[in-house]
Amino acid sequence: MMKSLHFMIVAMMAAVLLFSSCGSQKKTTHPNAPILTDTTEQANFLKTVRNSSQITSRYVTSKLKFVVEMGPQKINLTGNLRMLRDDVIRLQLMAFGFVEAGRFEFTKDEVLIIDRINKQFIRAPYRYIDFLRNSGINFYTLQALFWNELFIPGLDNLSDKDMVKFTTDMGGDEAVIYLEKGKINYSWLANQKTGRIKMTNIMYRDPNHGKSQLNWNYESYGLLNGKPFPNDMIVTLTTPKKEVKVSIKLNYMGTDDQWDTRSTVSAKYREVTIDELLKRIMSSF
Repeated sequence: MMKSLHFMIVAMMAAVLLFSSCGSQKKTTHPNAPILTDTTEQANFLKTVRNSSQITSRYVTSKLKFVVEMGPQKINLTGNLRMLRDDVIRLQLMAFGFVEAGRFEFTKDEVLIIDRINKQFIRAPYRYIDFLRNSGINFYTLQALFWNELFIPGLDNLSDKDMVKFTTDMGGDEAVIYLEKGKINYSWLANQKTGRIKMTNIMYRDPNHGKSQLNWNYESYGLLNGKPFPNDMIVTLTTPKKEVKVSIKLNYMGTDDQWDTRSTVSAKYREVTIDELLKRIMSSF
């Protein structure tokens, strides 16, 4: 069990850090991205996508089931998810169903990763991590992925003026929404009738090193405060050399607000640096 838990923490850390590192690649363009000429139709559809979001609940809590695959290894673990809108996202990994083995906490200002197996942690403000700062990936990007929303890296929320930055193709059964910003290309696959997002893709192509991408698929939805909220997600990070796949299933979703929104770290834990942690993680691939 301890070996499996160690693998789980390494895999989750790798997914977080490798996903973030996509921002350090060279700028590319989306190949032959169609452009919708009817701007009124586009504006109406994007409004539908934005309105489909679960924005009525500030708190989201749920039990979690993780299935993580990295190379030939595959493990199952349980955990908890706690989110407070525009404030914190917390993932807790559990051993034996009741003992916390690791914690990932994302707030507006920093990332906190607690490895309870090895009694160590990392606390890093977004602005201190070059690949996060340069790519514009922050707390609000991750929040949008969990909440099934559009986003523009670097922005806390989307105004009506921001919506014109997206390009939309509604030529097929599903609509595809594109955004090119800085060094990365983003695309969303959404239902034309409901506006609900079915998949988010973040991609870069490098002629020398190949293609890397993150796919966040929404497999199904449950109800939270009477509105659909994603409860079955598959996150796949693919690089030219490796692939990490994480299945996240939410059970017993609720809106409990009786929990501390900030974690404390024991004085017995050792703080490690980004470089030290990244070096150890990459050696595990």
